[in-house]
Amino acid sequence: MLRRDFIRNTAIAAAGISILPSRVIFGKDTDKVRLGYIGVGARGQNHIQEGLLRNDVEIVAICDLQEWALSGTRELFKKAGKKLPVEYTGGLDAYKKLIGRKDIDAVIISTPWQFHKDQAIDAMKAGKYVGCEVIAGLTVQDHWDIVDTSEKTGMPYMTLENVCYRRDVMAALNMVRQGLFGEIVHLEGGYQHDLRHVLFNDGKSWYGKGVKYGADAISEAQWRTQFNIDRQGDIYPTHGAGPMMQMVDINRGNRFTNLVSFASKARGLGAYVEELAPGNPAAKLNYKNGDIITTVLNCANGETLLLSHDTHLPRPYSLGFRVQGTKGIWMDVNKSVYIEGQSQNYDQWDAAKDWFTKYDHPLWKKYEKEAEGAGHGGMDWFVFNAFVESVKQKKQTPIDVYDSVTMSVIMPLSEKSINEGNTPQEFPDFTRGKWQTKKNVFALDDSGF
Repeated sequence: MLRRDFIRNTAIAAAGISILPSRVIFGKDTDKVRLGYIGVGARGQNHIQEGLLRNDVEIVAICDLQEWALSGTRELFKKAGKKLPVEYTGGLDAYKKLIGRKDIDAVIISTPWQFHKDQAIDAMKAGKYVGCEVIAGLTVQDHWDIVDTSEKTGMPYMTLENVCYRRDVMAALNMVRQGLFGEIVHLEGGYQHDLRHVLFNDGKSWYGKGVKYGADAISEAQWRTQFNIDRQGDIYPTHGAGPMMQMVDINRGNRFTNLVSFASKARGLGAYVEELAPGNPAAKLNYKNGDIITTVLNCANGETLLLSHDTHLPRPYSLGFRVQGTKGIWMDVNKSVYIEGQSQNYDQWDAAKDWFTKYDHPLWKKYEKEAEGAGHGGMDWFVFNAFVESVKQKKQTPIDVYDSVTMSVIMPLSEKSINEGNTPQEFPDFTRGKWQTKKNVFALDDSGF
């Protein structure tokens, strides 16, 4: 049922919890969060595994259209010795039966990007917290629709951007907040990861071993490759933007004002297919998305942020973070830090690990053991934990709907900039002015959020 009695202009909103219905704010805490999963492919199963490890989570129902995903998920439950969830399948609207259940508090959405917006909006209208994988929507209007629905229903929406919780990133955030870098001037980040083996496979293995894509492939190669054929822009900006937003208080005293994007030629994917399968038709496709997409954003407080999308060429993994201020700099690529007047030698790099050990974030210090063995070096535990604790304690999520759409809308904005000849694009203010008074609440301490 749509909840129309939403909260506006209250003392709670002033404290930074701007969207939560009275039912959630004043309801009793529960010992267990009841989850429904929409999409249980490769990424969805990662989230399933996180849920199965917790005593405060009950996975009530799952939804997927493909038997390989459902059967793989069943095996995870059997290995964990947990009761099998109710399954929903058979059509694109199957998830609507899942979100209609009264015994589900929140949903985890891990479907292909084109389905996220509708599934998230329907879930919020059904009174569910939403934890959604990137991307939030494909158009600027999609993002406004998500914000409007969250505000009207009072239900929180959180993009499950795990890199916000990466250990070195959080140590750098701790250093930023303690003033080690001085006043922040410039930031860099992105998605610099060879995904060619993700975008093509043999139809049997999740990753690599072939050059199939689309209906003949399995997992992400079924749908993600097509985005690189059809669209030209930064189609995965959140790994870079999400963490860097926290460094300069975006939506909380600062905001992005505009951006401009550039695209290189597209050669990497065709060359990859030709090398593995000479003469294969996929080698001759017109891949629209450039191999390197570069986006520069301006901030209201004068900082600049450079994002790079680089997934079609051979390269070692690196998100390319750079945090630079009036007193020092961190460079992710060479794993180095330099703080003027404090580094070992003038004008020479220190090993970043030395600084990050000293300024390890209190959240990681407290929950390091719990995160051992979790996906992506432990950061999957932290982002999943933040969402679950928000639901369990009936609080706003630390990455809220405004943060979520801000890091995601870079995709259609960068596409529009490139298509219009690299013209600057005005950045929407999804907070409608609230950014001027909101305070940054992300990972201020070891509270679990």
